Amino acid sequence: MNFKYIDDQNFSNIDTSKDKLEVAEYEFCTFTHCNFANSNLSGSRFSDCKFVDCNFSNSNLSKVSFQDVRFKNCKMLGLQFDSCNDFGFAVSFDECHLEHSIFFKMKLSRSIFKNSQLQFVDFTEADLKGVKLTGCNFKNATFQNTNLEKADFREAKNYSIDPEQNRLKGAKFSLPSVIGLLDKFQIEIHN
Repeated sequence: MNFKYIDDQNFSNIDTSKDKLEVAEYEFCTFTHCNFANSNLSGSRFSDCKFVDCNFSNSNLSKVSFQDVRFKNCKMLGLQFDSCNDFGFAVSFDECHLEHSIFFKMKLSRSIFKNSQLQFVDFTEADLKGVKLTGCNFKNATFQNTNLEKADFREAKNYSIDPEQNRLKGAKFSLPSVIGLLDKFQIEIHN
């Protein structure tokens, strides 16, 4: 399939409920205040792009390529990132809302999660080796057979991670949230 190539463009206030985003290869583009909610973005390619204040909630990301893409203050509820093209997948999320999103079996070692809401996110069997997850809220997030070696959870909160079901060697945690590693034992901790 021949893609239209679009580079170094600024897109603002696009609303895909009115105008469909063209399936293309976007490189070095910036998208600001765009609404992609409930859109079908299948097959699009984004490389070295930045999304600021955008809404992607419930969008179809099947075969979408995200390579070195940054999301800042975006609403991204219920996204199935595991359906994305995994070749070169690298994203960073800063102050984003990713509730109910899925990263099942994804290789995320080149990704960053910072000050984001990750409630009910599924990281089952994902590879987060060395990933920065600082300042994030992981309430009810699922970590099952997840590689968290050398992951940085400092200032993260509300996580519940079973050390027997996940790889944690060299991971960084901070007090008092580190007690989330003891949840499975249902013990009482007093100070």
